[in-house]
Amino acid sequence: MKNNLILVGFMGTGKTTVGAALAAELGMRHRDLDETIVNRAGSTIPAIFAEKGEAFFRDLESELLAELLGEEGQVLTTGGGAVLRKENVACMLAGGTVIALSAAEEELIRRLESDQQRPLLAGGVAERVRTLLKERKDAYSFAPVQVDTTGKTVGEIVAEIRQAVVEKGGFRGD
Repeated sequence: MKNNLILVGFMGTGKTTVGAALAAELGMRHRDLDETIVNRAGSTIPAIFAEKGEAFFRDLESELLAELLGEEGQVLTTGGGAVLRKENVACMLAGGTVIALSAAEEELIRRLESDQQRPLLAGGVAERVRTLLKERKDAYSFAPVQVDTTGKTVGEIVAEIRQAVVEKGGFRGD
């Protein structure tokens, strides 16, 4: 198995923030799949959704996920929907240690209510979060490491991941 750490989870669980802090703590590179998509497409995610549709976005997401996981020694943060394709799940499991972040529904709504950059939240944050959480109920359960971020600081979450993955699992980041 490659020495990558891959963070998955519903939007608003803290993947990007925690991923950057975790990478710094372990002396690894932080790569963000959504940022890579934006850079490669030369367009924002809302614009990609509006102009080319979700299917185009998901195809690009799958392509770049496989490309990034061809590398080693990184903390890779994914978008919340990257797990919706079975080939992405298989790619992640083969590409490193997968860590799923979660948070309580009300916490997610609070974190996301002012975010205007997420196309899947159009039409009301609370209602969309509840609907998507139901649709993705078991989507993140494949990850061998599960971390609830509700009410925790970034430092506490990083320490919990380090404990679960690095110290107990024998993971080495270099």
